[in-house]
Amino acid sequence: MSIQHTRDTVTTRDGTTLHVTDWGHGQPVVFSHGWPLSGDAWEDQMMFLAEHGYRVVAHDRRGHGRSSQPWHGNDMDTYADDLAAVMEALDLTGATLVGHSTGGGEVARYIGRHGTGRVAKAVLIGAVTPQMVVSEHNPDGVPLSVFDGIREGVMNDRAQFFLDLTMPFYNFNREGATVSEGLRQSFLAQGLQCSKRAAHACVKQFSETDFIEDLKKMTIPTLVIHGDDDQVVPLATTARRAVELLPQGRLSVYEGAPHGLPSTHKHKLNADLLAFLRS
Repeated sequence: MSIQHTRDTVTTRDGTTLHVTDWGHGQPVVFSHGWPLSGDAWEDQMMFLAEHGYRVVAHDRRGHGRSSQPWHGNDMDTYADDLAAVMEALDLTGATLVGHSTGGGEVARYIGRHGTGRVAKAVLIGAVTPQMVVSEHNPDGVPLSVFDGIREGVMNDRAQFFLDLTMPFYNFNREGATVSEGLRQSFLAQGLQCSKRAAHACVKQFSETDFIEDLKKMTIPTLVIHGDDDQVVPLATTARRAVELLPQGRLSVYEGAPHGLPSTHKHKLNADLLAFLRS
């Protein structure tokens, strides 16, 4: 089966339909979202950049958001191939790829598998690269038991688990934090669009995948952005290691920023993305 697309969808070669948001005109900026969210997690960045003369594209990962919910293909290689299908179907060239959290891994694996022929730059935000879990290559990583706990939360009561997760995700659990109940509910709504199968299977992908060789192949200018108070993806074992592996990597650390900084620090992030795109 060949790749097909309509105004709002791309259908991959295995028949999975991916929902795509495609706004504006100009050089393309392509967004890959985090777990368990959807392309809507990028609405602040997409609105801003579309208003500043860029074409912005975001797809909902298979099993997430408004995309179809196949049992199969919930693995990082397939996520990367789905991104390639979007790039091909929309004939995007000279693109800047922007990935948050799991989406940062997706961007790295896309380049590892498909090269930089369509890509000019990349941005990794709170990304899971080069690896999250403790391993031979990552002795200071997060214990596997933490991710087993996430899987247990998804299986037992994922609605409550997602709602509870918003507190450390946005640092709403920090003393003096101003809690946005609306943002918490937005996270929950997006998370509940994700199929239980995809939500469970994706945990292994964002935690255990080794992206070391993918990062080495990212020969384009790459901006790495990470909060120094990220309670979900630790700065020391991800971004600080990733920038050492990237041929043209540059690290920008946001003081006090949480994992969900595209929402909490949207004005700073938007300005930094625009400056990077124009550089």
